[in-house]
Amino acid sequence: MVAMKTCFSWRVALGLLVAACLAVAPLQGAAADTKAREVLTATVDHADALYLRGETVTFTIRLAIDGKPAGDGEVQWTLTQDGVDPKRSGRVALSDGRATVTGTLETPGFLQCRATWKSGETALTALAGAGIEPTAIRPSQPAPDDFATFWAAKKKVLAAVPVNARLTPVPSPREGVETFDVQADSVVSGVSAYLARPVGAKPRTLPIILTVHGAGVNSSGLTSAVGWAKDGMLAMDMNAHGLPNGRERAFYEALAAGDLKDYRTAGRTSRETVYFLGMYLRLIRAIDLLTAQPEWDGRTVVVYGSSQGGAQAIAAAGLDERVTFFVAGVPAGCDHTGSLSGRIAGWPKFIPTGTAAPPEVVTAVRYYDGVNFAAQAKAPGFFTVGFIDTTCPPTSVYAAYNALRTKKDIFNDIPSGHTNSPAAGKAMREAVARHLADARRATDRR
Repeated sequence: MVAMKTCFSWRVALGLLVAACLAVAPLQGAAADTKAREVLTATVDHADALYLRGETVTFTIRLAIDGKPAGDGEVQWTLTQDGVDPKRSGRVALSDGRATVTGTLETPGFLQCRATWKSGETALTALAGAGIEPTAIRPSQPAPDDFATFWAAKKKVLAAVPVNARLTPVPSPREGVETFDVQADSVVSGVSAYLARPVGAKPRTLPIILTVHGAGVNSSGLTSAVGWAKDGMLAMDMNAHGLPNGRERAFYEALAAGDLKDYRTAGRTSRETVYFLGMYLRLIRAIDLLTAQPEWDGRTVVVYGSSQGGAQAIAAAGLDERVTFFVAGVPAGCDHTGSLSGRIAGWPKFIPTGTAAPPEVVTAVRYYDGVNFAAQAKAPGFFTVGFIDTTCPPTSVYAAYNALRTKKDIFNDIPSGHTNSPAAGKAMREAVARHLADARRATDRR
């Protein structure tokens, strides 16, 4: 049950001028030849953007031109439950470049305000989001009764395939770090990655970090692996599709426009054919390869990724007990069946918002849902969430975060959409550093 109300205030309340951590939307749409620079922002009245059920959220919309409050005008606004119904829209007059809109949400979730201002050919949009008791958001559907059994059977099939690791030295971009192109056999398609380690690393001295990719069709990243290796880790960056590394850009573009164009929803009518089956089993195979390296310290395995990579990080923790920590930035793959509960689902949007859910799709995609992998994970985890993310909406991210039963933390990136802001990226790296320090202390106490 959602109740939303609107109002307009002609007075500027001093308490609303504090904007250090408020939800400011990214701005798009000003024409390049516009002489005056217009900026539209939307913010909320709580610095942490968190509210109780039924509590009034005040969104403040501001229009500035060349850094100064605009004069009178009008703004179109829409309030939604994180982008889906119930929706309420209207128009509100600006006074001294400012107006307010208020709303409430009676259930745990996110209240989103979208503001639009138009003048001639110029159109600006701003978003703001408020979390309404987000730690009370629950998965839209329970895990299938045989979720663990299904994946145990797939892991058994994988275990029957020899790893057959091939490490080929490649030139390193950094002195003191040695690098390799890595290939290994799996099911569906094999591991293809770059591995990096400090030159001269001794046996059983290096923690593992496996970095995994967001959506798209790309080579593995050599610099990503090197960046972690220079900090003393056995690092591997793995592309999402088992593709050969280091090819010309046109090679990956052709695949993205051809065979892999619609991979995100390919095979969604059966749990046996969902495209992500091969991607998730490659995570286990990559860990097989990494933990077989003599330099591994024997205790630490971190999986780290954002968006689709965040989905992979959650899946790795849910599928492989060797994972000791995972980092999921703005993770995709969460709460696929959100529409069945009147909510929004995250990418890849197996069931598009506002469409009927074919029963066979609902059945299949639950085996690939981040909420179910999170519930099965034994490792602690760290999440980031953008409060105005429309690709991996915060409702879906919190559904997975709340399902995790281990030690956990989340970085609420209030002003951000589907991105890792500098602050979020810093928080993710610091989370890894804390885990490594904790692991070293635990070893020292033994």
